Amino acid sequence: MYYLTKKAAMLGMVFQVIFLANLFAQKSNDEQFDFTHRKGEIVVKAKPGAKIQVEQQEHEFWFGCAISDGIFNGRASEGDVKMYKEKFLQYFNSAVTENAVKWPGMERRKGEVDYSLVDAMLEWTEENNIPLRAHNLFWGIEQFIQPWVKELSDEELEATLKNRAETVTARYKGQFAEYDLNNEMIHGNYYEDRLGPDITKKMAQWAQNGDPDIKLYLNDYDILTGNKLDEYMAHIRGLLAQGIPIAGIGVQGHLHAESFDRSELKRSLDSLAKFNLPIKITEFNMPGQRSKYYQNRELKMTDEEEQQKAKDLTDYYRICFAHPAVDGILMWGFWEGANWILQSSLYKRDWTPTPAAEAYQFLIFDEWWTNVFGTTNNGIEISIPAFFGKYKITVDGTTKEVELKKAEGKVVVEF
Repeated sequence: MYYLTKKAAMLGMVFQVIFLANLFAQKSNDEQFDFTHRKGEIVVKAKPGAKIQVEQQEHEFWFGCAISDGIFNGRASEGDVKMYKEKFLQYFNSAVTENAVKWPGMERRKGEVDYSLVDAMLEWTEENNIPLRAHNLFWGIEQFIQPWVKELSDEELEATLKNRAETVTARYKGQFAEYDLNNEMIHGNYYEDRLGPDITKKMAQWAQNGDPDIKLYLNDYDILTGNKLDEYMAHIRGLLAQGIPIAGIGVQGHLHAESFDRSELKRSLDSLAKFNLPIKITEFNMPGQRSKYYQNRELKMTDEEEQQKAKDLTDYYRICFAHPAVDGILMWGFWEGANWILQSSLYKRDWTPTPAAEAYQFLIFDEWWTNVFGTTNNGIEISIPAFFGKYKITVDGTTKEVELKKAEGKVVVEF
């Protein structure tokens, strides 16, 4: 079951009625953003005078979130698990493992690999048609590497890295939508320091040994602030020059403070887009890691601060959704009970929604959601501009399901 099909029930509102004759006159709520590239064309062919309803079911764009270990490891209460899963499926169409795939958690002691948490997450996401990112195969920041790994000789280390890459990707072949290959390399790369500059290419090759169709992403932070943009650009150029099969560019979205610099976000996205690779904002929080809230988990937001947070979230998402190179945004937590920056949550600990939750809901399921009905009048064919995603098309009581893909730009439905 896919809960994004439950928009009307979820929002508790009646769908807005939009007559087809007025569709092309519509403009975005905020004219500084251009979302036309997020829309394609649905062509419906039916007899004259037929009643037509076009209902969006899912977005193609990734509106995702990290999945908390605590929901799947038995530590959360039954009530919180139920609410977490329900709200997750209402709000998000994609996911990323927060910690479950990280090597220290999977193999704390040499040779004792625990796949149970990852298996449980995949079982749930697959059951609910949620594409899942694997974060991460490797993480070369020295403080996050198990002591037993550091104790290996260089020869043993390389063999162990190879085994890790091949074993994990083979076990989960075709199940993860994509992997972060080696996390945050511009901030630390223990494996390269030990084994030389070609280790990243070897990691990619070993991962492909396990799953030839694997999609490997880079992932790093302090990029969208502009602070490390030039360094990241040089890093990407170097990896591409080695022939490393990079499928996409991941950029974390939580190194700002209470708010963020709009111009730097757009400049950074424009610069990264020059590589002609898909971009995902992989770890988003608002407010961010440089805010006062990261240092003090007990701070409570005032009503004015909650409203500003909602506005900042809205602006961040609009800038990213308006950018043609961006394929998705994934929050790094949405509930205070499972979020490293509590105040960035959409929901309080008691599941009370914040203004940011309402703002997010409005963007995804109203401003960027296609739901129209009308008649064919005197013609037998009508064209409807629609956001890319999955749809139910109903004509005189007969329903068909179709997918409007960005890669194709158009879908034709005949009744």
